[in-house]
Amino acid sequence: MTLTAPGLPPLSLYIHIPWCLQKCPYCDFNSHAVSGNLPESEYVSALLADLEQDLEYVQGRALTSIFIGGGTPSLFSPASLATLLTETEKRLPFASDIEITLEANPGTFEVEKFREFRDAGINRLSVGIQSFDDGQLKTLGRVHSAREAHFALDQIRATGFDNFNLDLMFGLPDQTLDRAMTDLDAALTYAPPHLSWYQLTIEPNTVFYSRPPQLPEDDNIAEIQEAGINKLAQAGLKRYEVSAYSQTGRQARHNRNYWEFGDYLGIGAGAHGKVTIAGSGEMLRTRKSKLPSIYLRADEKFTAEQHPIPQEDLALEFMMNVLRLTDGCDESLFTARTGLPLASITQTLAALRRKGLLKPDRLATSDKGLLFLNDVLGEFLDEPGDDNRITVKPA
Repeated sequence: MTLTAPGLPPLSLYIHIPWCLQKCPYCDFNSHAVSGNLPESEYVSALLADLEQDLEYVQGRALTSIFIGGGTPSLFSPASLATLLTETEKRLPFASDIEITLEANPGTFEVEKFREFRDAGINRLSVGIQSFDDGQLKTLGRVHSAREAHFALDQIRATGFDNFNLDLMFGLPDQTLDRAMTDLDAALTYAPPHLSWYQLTIEPNTVFYSRPPQLPEDDNIAEIQEAGINKLAQAGLKRYEVSAYSQTGRQARHNRNYWEFGDYLGIGAGAHGKVTIAGSGEMLRTRKSKLPSIYLRADEKFTAEQHPIPQEDLALEFMMNVLRLTDGCDESLFTARTGLPLASITQTLAALRRKGLLKPDRLATSDKGLLFLNDVLGEFLDEPGDDNRITVKPA
């Protein structure tokens, strides 16, 4: 099969700051409980040196979005983040309407910094609430209380952030429908422009995996999800991705670039990236050194792994992303992003449409297909049994 060189997609930047106050028992991201003083200046210097090594992949594009995730990146001072953003813009251009998101936790020691974060150039916050129930927060290993969560959200509005996301979980240990809806009602009192509402899952290499809590039965979780989707729709939050809901015009630009198979640089300990090479159309996946102690060594290369995406995996990787969007995408985006002709997947598309799992004339699942998304994606596997899941943090 001949691969045509696609035009370059939009470019985003993910910045990973791996430290947090305490490792949550459900978390499988690259995060480490802080011990002693944070090496802020050293890490910012390393991030900028890391970015320098990746500048060859910019290829004339401006950044459309930046997402600073972790860990708990709001542990860093506003001054450090301001330096990071200022120096980043010196190295590559920012789009005039760039979206710059910072993950933040609602402890009062961080709320005091919200206004300074805005002054540093951050124009969107993603706040890890997870629950407004003190018992659940304790079970989840969160270091904030429900009172602190409410206070933080009041302060977000007071400090001028009109664009923010709330992270909220459902399917929590012993959670009932009423308690799940109480959590949603609490979140909706703040009229969030964006809500990431996702099911707690037990991941390998976590405390919950070795000592699993008692989670609700599948039927109860399905009941919670159906009721929640309806409640959010009534509040004006449309489900546009598997676990993302937004007001009109407030979809997360950064995560949307992931789902539409755009390019993104990843800098920081353990950060992943995906870039397209102009001319050849080859796509590379990159991963940076995972351990902060290794990442911070000045004599080490930051990239721990780099490999092209095999041509036979491109269709699956594209569909794994775009089919998370409830509206999917136009069929033309498949060739634009992968360089593959649509004819390479027409038989699979036709079979899925006959089963009522895909919408006609568009790369999007039906309501039924979204419920069986893993089965739909399985049809694009080159070899049954392959596991090519991509994990992206909430928006």
